[in-house]
Amino acid sequence: MRWWKILGLAGVAGVAATGVVIARAERRRQAYTPDEIRTRLRARLDEATEDDRKTIGPAG
Repeated sequence: MRWWKILGLAGVAGVAATGVVIARAERRRQAYTPDEIRTRLRARLDEATEDDRKTIGPAG
């Protein structure tokens, strides 16, 4: 019976830790301004486009 209690407490601690991580990530995500998000998305698009050019090669 003792092992079940330890296992249950470990499960509860895991769920609580996961909730903390998710809440922290959500706060960090909401802290960006719209301009920062736009800049980051454009930079990611540029990187993806450059990677595609390297993979596919020159057009034409």
